[in-house]
Amino acid sequence: MRIIAGSAGSIPLQVPRSLTRPTTDRVRESLFAVLGDLTIGARVLDLFAGSGSLGLEALSRGAISADFVESHGPACESIRKNLEKTRLKGGQVVSRDVVAFLAGVSNSRYDLIFADPPYARSDAERELLEKLLSSPALVGSLAPGGLLVLESLSSAPLPENELWATREERAYGVTRVSFLAPVTRDP
Repeated sequence: MRIIAGSAGSIPLQVPRSLTRPTTDRVRESLFAVLGDLTIGARVLDLFAGSGSLGLEALSRGAISADFVESHGPACESIRKNLEKTRLKGGQVVSRDVVAFLAGVSNSRYDLIFADPPYARSDAERELLEKLLSSPALVGSLAPGGLLVLESLSSAPLPENELWATREERAYGVTRVSFLAPVTRDP
């Protein structure tokens, strides 16, 4: 696994040995091709960050900041080492549960939010995905015009919700990448 492009392009990344499913180089390359210049100058939130590959890729491509939220200690350490190795500025590691982090977010507004929760293979994982997508705090932490980029299991439909509209969706083997924007309500 490596940074695909930008100022840290080709630098290999450390991946935690357990409890993570890193986004493959192919999926990241495709995902960032869809985003194009949206990463330039963006404030990024990387939820369920794992190795930090999504936020690191965004920083390498011109994002001004990235907050990496991850509850697994060894994964947080991998992200710190990857930030040091790539020499990318603007990264901050937050060792915290994603749901608890979102409950405490009040004034932060992000242009891009990446979320790569555990794939919904079990009831608990499906409930976590439902809780994430129904979180008003997640919607509230997105800046106007921002996007939520969600990775999920391609064979399982996303839970129905009234907060998000799908702008685009792509499938790569077992991985689906959904580009979501908050639903706008008419007054």
